[in-house]
Amino acid sequence: MTAGTVAVAVVQDGSGPTHWEMYEMSIALAVFGIPHRDLADPWYALRLCGPDPGPGGPDGPGFAVRTDHGLEGLVGAGTVIVPSVPEDCVDGDRDVPADLVDALREAAASGARMVSLCTGAFALAAAGLLDGRRATAHWQHAAQLAARHPRVVVDDSVLYTDDGNVLTSAGATAALDLCLHLVRRDLGAAVANQLARRLVVHAHRTGGQAQFIEAPLPPSDDDSLSPVLQWAIEHLTEPLTVDGLARRARMSPRTFHRRLHETTGTTPLQWLLQQRIARAQTLLESTDLPVEQIGERSGLGTATNLRRHFARAVGVTPTAYRAAFRTSGPPSTGR
Repeated sequence: MTAGTVAVAVVQDGSGPTHWEMYEMSIALAVFGIPHRDLADPWYALRLCGPDPGPGGPDGPGFAVRTDHGLEGLVGAGTVIVPSVPEDCVDGDRDVPADLVDALREAAASGARMVSLCTGAFALAAAGLLDGRRATAHWQHAAQLAARHPRVVVDDSVLYTDDGNVLTSAGATAALDLCLHLVRRDLGAAVANQLARRLVVHAHRTGGQAQFIEAPLPPSDDDSLSPVLQWAIEHLTEPLTVDGLARRARMSPRTFHRRLHETTGTTPLQWLLQQRIARAQTLLESTDLPVEQIGERSGLGTATNLRRHFARAVGVTPTAYRAAFRTSGPPSTGR
């Protein structure tokens, strides 16, 4: 198990200097660019590569990123990461820069592991590296990715995809799931789990599993949905129904269904199942409760029901999940 060199491709936005939606790139920097030699030594070596190495300067809102390497620095790296590309490379106003496409193809031909975060998938697709492969991006851009690159098998339901030497992630925090997965592949589960705790996130999703995006609570200023969804999370062991939740939200079932779908991208019943699966994951990670009790405490009912829904959503059995992702420290009874 080795760390190796990670090269991050910095894409210009067409205005001259480099500007960023910094989130995905910052995730890559936090995971691979900060040495954690107490966890693994050596740690990764990071390169920032761009078409015009140098400090640059902002020409509008956002940030300028100084790169120490040109795009030729992608070649020879063990892993190449492309974070989000500029919006006009997504909506079709312009193509992904040709020099980046050429550099990505050369890096892939040299044996690099190719990775995209969010709309970085548009760059890998433009280079032909996703043809015939399953890939993902932020769900808001998945339809555009499929339309612009019909040879890519786009899956907008997963947090990330792992096709061996080509990996893609959905947007925002899903990029962190994929980066932690890379650490797990390279340095082992113990190192990835320790790093996840330092980043204050759970390291309980692995690549190659059917991992569906967990629907979050709606924004706190949504007075019509936030209270009832928070109440539902606190009462998952009860026989919750769409009609009952709609009454609590003072909406018709049809309106409640529509509002929840607009807010979370899923149906009420799917959202409830996701929350119950998340509760079961927490109990499996942090307690020694038998699966029968976890089924009851997560609202999934019997152990058989828990196993069926859990394996379908997470891709492994509850027992295998507990063995792989049990947190350190003394077990609790879940009381």
